[in-house]
Amino acid sequence: MAWWSRWFGGAPPVVEPATLRDLRRLAQLHAASFHRGWGEGEFEQMLREQNTLLHRLRQGSDVIGFAVSRIAADEAEILSIAVAPSHRGRGLSRDLFLTHLGHLAGRGVRTVFLEVEENNHPARKLYERAGFTVAGRRERYYKEAGGVELNALVMRRDLS
Repeated sequence: MAWWSRWFGGAPPVVEPATLRDLRRLAQLHAASFHRGWGEGEFEQMLREQNTLLHRLRQGSDVIGFAVSRIAADEAEILSIAVAPSHRGRGLSRDLFLTHLGHLAGRGVRTVFLEVEENNHPARKLYERAGFTVAGRRERYYKEAGGVELNALVMRRDLS
């Protein structure tokens, strides 16, 4: 990964399990990425649950992203994925996402689902490139700050 240092400077990014020490930063990242950010308490609860998988994306000592899923039997739902606004557009979300999916497969997950806002083209592109296909649509699923309601697409991918 010497090329990483030449292109972006600093240490290469690392995907690893999140810890309780990451709570504040995870909440900050979520708030910077979504209309209704999750608080530290919500992340703490997820970290303590046996059926939740939460990875952080760390560069040096800075947590710059995360991915979180909830597992039920041989299925999982991606609950959220985010990368700091200052680090977007570098392919980091793809690496984080694919690594996270690999860990889900390692836990015996065969099918993964997620919801994405219909007009969120960068996220849809990421998911489609990772092999997800549209399985359904939820009308007026998301609500923006101004009260505008947006549709969600339900996407799925088989890992087996």
